[in-house]
Amino acid sequence: MPSLPPNPHFSRRDLLAGGAGLLALPLAAPLARAASPTGASAVIDVDRARSAPIPIALPDLGGDPTLGAQIAGVIANNLAGCGLFRVIPAQAYGAAPVGDVPQWSKWSGVGAQALVTGRAETQGDQTRIEFRLWDVLPQTQIQGTAYTTTAANWRRIAHIMSDVIYERLLGEKGYFDSRIAYIADTGPRDRRTRRLAIMDQDGQNTRYLTDGTWMALTPRFHPTRDQLAYMSYVGNRPRVYLMDLGSGRQQLLGDFDRMTFSPRFSPDGSGILMSVAHGGGSDIVSVNLASRATRQLTQSGAIDVSPCYSPDGSQIVFNSDRSGDQQLFVMDAGGGNVRRISFGAGRYATPVWSPRGDLIAFTRLGGGNFAIGVMRPDGSGERILSESFSVEGPTFCPNGRVLMFWRTSPARDNRGTGYGSRLVSIDITGFNERVVPTPTDASDPAWSPLLG
Repeated sequence: MPSLPPNPHFSRRDLLAGGAGLLALPLAAPLARAASPTGASAVIDVDRARSAPIPIALPDLGGDPTLGAQIAGVIANNLAGCGLFRVIPAQAYGAAPVGDVPQWSKWSGVGAQALVTGRAETQGDQTRIEFRLWDVLPQTQIQGTAYTTTAANWRRIAHIMSDVIYERLLGEKGYFDSRIAYIADTGPRDRRTRRLAIMDQDGQNTRYLTDGTWMALTPRFHPTRDQLAYMSYVGNRPRVYLMDLGSGRQQLLGDFDRMTFSPRFSPDGSGILMSVAHGGGSDIVSVNLASRATRQLTQSGAIDVSPCYSPDGSQIVFNSDRSGDQQLFVMDAGGGNVRRISFGAGRYATPVWSPRGDLIAFTRLGGGNFAIGVMRPDGSGERILSESFSVEGPTFCPNGRVLMFWRTSPARDNRGTGYGSRLVSIDITGFNERVVPTPTDASDPAWSPLLG
């Protein structure tokens, strides 16, 4: 199997080492905090932001004009794309700000509640990016940070800045500094080439991790290491593999003489769940990644697939036909206390637990259509978020606010392949459904944790 080039992504720990540091920027002069006539706060709850997106001004950063515009553009795309911010058009305020302290009347006059200013400069292979976030109504700075990194890493810094803005204004962690693994699909529908691919969450920096010689499916991220688990048909034997994203090294997981599929890591990364086929059914097993010891968790004689741990590792959700039709079940992590949680009209599949622990997302087939929905872990509160000819495979972003899945269209796409598939994201409340750009057809998305 082909190897891939070294991983170009840096962790936040990398940014703190080798001359790539983060430091707080002091204000050029102290500011007296002005009382806001509306009593506005720097933090706005997410529900309010959904109905009234936060108006924010994002002028190009000073310094290098090209780099400053590029960074502002990535941040604007992130914030506007999540549906919780309204980026004020540049033509509303004209030239970029000059000096350390904003001209407050200018920004309040265009309706900005928040403002981002900064400066980006490159010397040789090093880039320094200064960034300040201002709360316009009380006339105060709420964030001041500088980043120094390699010149090629500027886009990563823009995602980190976007997360800072999101967290400071909404009160919860962002999700922009993350990646998506997916299957890149090319070729006619009856002869598809399926390659394992990875990209930034905004669809940029796509890399192909396999060459398509053997079909790949269902990638899943390790929670703390730069690794993926996925299913590959190497040698026409469908089995689960581990891939190190830094070195490209790949290894078979487990010594099973049967088909293994639908992998999912434990929350602490010490083990992995997957299904093992047997006769006309399949069982769920856990594999310890250090010792490679295996433990069989189900033995119902049914088809038990798509296991996923709860965030605390105490429970597992999966789908099974043990009740006569394909439904969702939850069991203890050791395999006991199995109980059914799905009772709607249709068949349920591909369950995934939210990082928050409050919801389980799923695919449902019923009435001739597919749907993406969520329910509470006890099966109550089921809600359908998106319904179509074919939608499936939900995955949560790191903060649990957004789902990504893939949609297959019954219409012929512009590549002439027919039945094109695209990645789609949607808020867990069902608003802000958007297509995520990919250079090819795409399926099987998996959202990484924050890069850390």
